[in-house]
Amino acid sequence: MSTQPIALEMQNVSKRFNSSDFKWLKRGKETAGVLAVNDVSVQVYRGEIFGVLGPNGSGKSTFIRLISTLLVPDAGRVTIFGHDVAREERAVQRLINRVSVEAAFFKKLSPFENLMYGARLYGLGGADARAKIEAILKRLDLRADAIHRPMEEMSRGMQQKVAIARALLTAPILLLLDEPTTGLDPRSKREVQHLVRELRDAHDATIVLTTHDMGEADALCDRIAIIADGKIVALDTPRGLKQLVTRNGHAPTLEDVFMQLTGKQLVTEET
Repeated sequence: MSTQPIALEMQNVSKRFNSSDFKWLKRGKETAGVLAVNDVSVQVYRGEIFGVLGPNGSGKSTFIRLISTLLVPDAGRVTIFGHDVAREERAVQRLINRVSVEAAFFKKLSPFENLMYGARLYGLGGADARAKIEAILKRLDLRADAIHRPMEEMSRGMQQKVAIARALLTAPILLLLDEPTTGLDPRSKREVQHLVRELRDAHDATIVLTTHDMGEADALCDRIAIIADGKIVALDTPRGLKQLVTRNGHAPTLEDVFMQLTGKQLVTEET
């Protein structure tokens, strides 16, 4: 049991979708008429990088949306640093931010212009916003010649860095990263992973991360929850999870654990 404060707690949380939710479900890869999240209870401690792994349709997208206030649970309770997600939505939104593989921008605008727009939405403005944006962009090692170029001319890796920069404008203490490195080239992926570690180590952020990259989960996460059919089927450190699998002449990997517990391969979703 950790002595750290609890950043996120889910208590017996369930979420079911019906046919009227089909449009959202199609994008989220969940299935109508079933429990997308089924009686889930979990605690994430302050300062953790907490990973969520699951096959397509397992409920991990719903898991993230329930935490981020985009969905309300049908049963159970979700709290962020003691604030109830359903009853204290505004308070929760001040503490969190979310970065997804589908991050949206004004593609004709530059990173700096997109961030200035985001700053205004967050109630930031003037010289303070400009100074904060410049500091964040510098920390993300965005090239000077890229900061004022249209987003549509940038690589996926650069765009994902800008998405993270936008999330940092509010200095969230709980950052939700939903497939943040999907589709990135190896160098951009390493840079984003380095930033994730920095956010936890230097800025006291708690991070919940969904990923399809087993190596990424193994390298970054303090603990990992494996979800299948809406339930958490295992939760432990990467090392602890690997001890669940018979060695069979080689050192077990997270992929071995995943396949044994779910009976499925972890296939990257279409972006």
